[in-house]
This record gives sequence, C-alpha cells and structure tokens, in this order.
Amino acid sequence: MKIVDILESTRPIKSDIRNAYIDFSKMTLSLVAVVTDQVRNGKPVIGYGFNSNGRYGQGQLIRERFRPRVLAADPATLVDDSGANLDPHKVWACMMTNEKPGGHGERSVAVGTIDMAVWDAVAKIADLPLHELLAQRYGTGQANPRVFVYAAGGYYHPGKGLQGLRDEMQSYLDRGYSVVKMKIGGAALSEDAERIEAVLRMLAPGQQLAVDANGRFDLKTAIDYGKTLSHYPLFWYEEAGDPLDYDLQARLGETYAGPMATGENLFSMQDARNLIRYGGMRPDRDWLQFDCALSYGLVEYLRTLEMLKEHGWSPSRCIPHGGHQMSLAIAAGLGLGGNESYPDLFQPYGGFPDGVKVDNGYVTLPSLPGIGFEGKADLYAEMQALAA
Repeated sequence: MKIVDILESTRPIKSDIRNAYIDFSKMTLSLVAVVTDQVRNGKPVIGYGFNSNGRYGQGQLIRERFRPRVLAADPATLVDDSGANLDPHKVWACMMTNEKPGGHGERSVAVGTIDMAVWDAVAKIADLPLHELLAQRYGTGQANPRVFVYAAGGYYHPGKGLQGLRDEMQSYLDRGYSVVKMKIGGAALSEDAERIEAVLRMLAPGQQLAVDANGRFDLKTAIDYGKTLSHYPLFWYEEAGDPLDYDLQARLGETYAGPMATGENLFSMQDARNLIRYGGMRPDRDWLQFDCALSYGLVEYLRTLEMLKEHGWSPSRCIPHGGHQMSLAIAAGLGLGGNESYPDLFQPYGGFPDGVKVDNGYVTLPSLPGIGFEGKADLYAEMQALAA
C-alpha cells in the first residue's frame, strides 16, 4: 500500500466580483490528485483535493516541498497499523517535517489541499463515504447526512444595483435556502444599510440574512456598523476586523449583542485557540468559521475541535467557510452546525453532487465513497483530466 504520485495543476477561477477588501480578477486554485496503488470496484484509487487561499493556488509549495517529502518517505511509514490503508496523520506529519512553527498563511493551504486528497483516498480505500468514516472514527458512530447550508453571495459587482442584489437573493430563496449572506463594507454605511433593508424586506418568516465585512473595519468602523446592524434581525455579523485582531473582536462583542461570526482566516489550531482565549466569542450565540482546507486540513481541524471542546464549545457552533464538499462531509460526520455554499460562484469547484437539492436550508449527502466528488460531473471531469 503506497502513494504512487501526487499531481498538481493550478487552475483559474477568476471573476469580476469583489468584497470589501479585494477583487477576484486573478484568482487561482490548486487541483491535486493523490494516486495510490490500490484498486476498488475495478478502478485505481485516486484521492482528489482542491483549494485556494482565497486568491491564489499553492502549486509551487506543493511541488517544491510537500510532494517530494511524501514521495521520498518509506511507504511503510505512511500507512495505518493494518497496513491496508493510508494514515492521514502520518502523511501530515511527513509533510510537516522540518517546518517551523507559525507562519501559517500559505503553507497551511498547500498542506490542507493535499490532506483533502489523502482523506478522499482513505475513505475510498475503506469503501465508505467520508462522513461515515469520520463518524465511526471520531464522532458518535452515526453520521447525519442532512446538513444545514446557507447561500453566500451579495458581492459588489459593476452595475449591479439594488435590483440586481434582490434578484440574486431571490434566486437563492427560490432554490430552497433559508439563510442568505451578502457583503458589506465596500460602500458607505448608509448605502450598505439600504442594501441590507432591501434584502430584509424580501424575507419570509423563517428566512434570515447574514452580513460579511471580510475583515475591512477598524474598531471605530466596526462599532459604528454594529450600532446600525443591531436594529436588524441578522443571522450574524461576520469578520468585522482583521482576523488576528482579537482585541477588536472582543471589544466589538461588548457593544454588539447580536450573533457574530469569524475564523475563516485563522489557519491553525493555535490561532483558533487565541480567538477563543482572547476574542470574546460567546458560545451561546456566536459562530466559528474555521475552514479545514485553509488550515492544514482535517488532521489539524480535529485538533481544533478538541481544543473547542476543552473550552466549552460545541461543534454545532462551527459553520465552516469555503463551500466545498470536504467541509460538508465533516459537518455530517462530526456534528458541525452546517456549511457555507456558493450556489453560482467558483464553478465547477463549488456546489453539491448532481441531483442534490436544498430543502428548507438543508441538503442530504449521497452515499458516495470518499468525499463524493465523482457525483459532480463537471468537477470530476476536471479531476479525471488531471490524473489521466
């Protein structure tokens, strides 16, 4: 049992949308295939993964540091005790050999992308959906394939206007979402308030709006926005300030009583722990958005979940950023609170397996081996081309 090769290709997923901080005009991601020597159901087992740091793929790091370490390792050091499957924790440790602590931003994405592909391969070798494998190994023993999802959108776009925003949000509601999210901070507060009110007027009972500032605000602006937002029944107020400014987050929580969310740009268990220690986050109402693929993968995410448990947080307060099927599998297997979804963006990498529909804010994952990428035809075609 061994890894035969790790393949990477950097792919464009650019768009003319923008949030409060940056645009997506040069966005790329890394698509990865972990090729094994195993065969299941008459086909070679290949694990797939993909990710971007939110702007760029990590192909150079993957090709120059992490791929060579795994391929140079004795295969016997990368398998579990049975010798019949890979051990993701051992593969992870191999990738991180001689890496210094700290400095997480780019390296964490490279490792997390390969880690995704490793877990996909591990579940395929076990002939199990990843969410079932996770439930058996680390959860209650029983996965819940029904997962809450919300629709992330509401980006600033040239010529979009209020009607364009309303049309976009209505399209999400029509597709079964009960919570929609829009960007703030890329316009004046008065204009953003007008945008928020335009969406709120559309919502029926049981439907909610979340807003996301993408870390744009200083403390004064965050509080000023909070005073205005406190008049609205929002699902959450997301990432007001720089993700590492724990003091800003804590002081905002002293003045803003509504639910807040942050964590998508914290790329390690240690950074997540500092948020819990110093960020004033409230486990009775706030939400944590740590994204495993951005933060060294599921191996590290399991450490983060253990840390949260030690600090009195339920995994049900975690709704990961990213909109990818890996986090859906983790949510279903380990009891997270849900997952982000990009209904129309970043295709073919976002979204669900073909035929999966949103029903009153929830999706039900199919029983496909691994993460389930093979169930999304346009995405799987890209993956097959990489591994051909």
